[in-house]
Amino acid sequence: MRITLFDTELGAFGIGWTDAGIARLQLPGLDEAALLTRLARDGAVAGQPGAAVADVIAQVKAYAAGKVVDFSPVALDLGGVAAFHRRAYALLLQIGWGETTTYGALARQLGDVGLSRAVGQAMGANPIPLIIPCHRVLACNGKPGGFSAPGGAEAKLRMLALEGVAAGAHPGQLAFGFQDLERG
Repeated sequence: MRITLFDTELGAFGIGWTDAGIARLQLPGLDEAALLTRLARDGAVAGQPGAAVADVIAQVKAYAAGKVVDFSPVALDLGGVAAFHRRAYALLLQIGWGETTTYGALARQLGDVGLSRAVGQAMGANPIPLIIPCHRVLACNGKPGGFSAPGGAEAKLRMLALEGVAAGAHPGQLAFGFQDLERG
């Protein structure tokens, strides 16, 4: 795996890729040394992005600048990721800009609402946050729930705000054109 860092309006991101696709994305919030340490595990080395990876970097920069971006066509390398997690991520890739879902809704799609905790664990283990949009998964009450990226739930709320999603809004409401009644 090859890795590189890049700056955005939200701060420094890190990205890791293989010939198969993007394998890691590290969200902002760490200093450069910590960012490199997280990315370089398992023998990853610094690399120069080719055209496909450079395009993904440009999309992440556009996202950080508040532009609508659809990451669903990005080639991903999920080798070594548990089968259940891959199934959860495949469903999550269908949740678009400004839309949300819940841990329970994903669990039902995976066959059993009792899998909600397992869905949460899959989101926490997501090696490619933002591109696999785990920030769009909320608790059943519309609250952010957990977020394992630097900054925790506050970082999740900032990402959702970039997409026009208000904290505490009913999951999925923006997909139907509703507004947060408290904010007008």
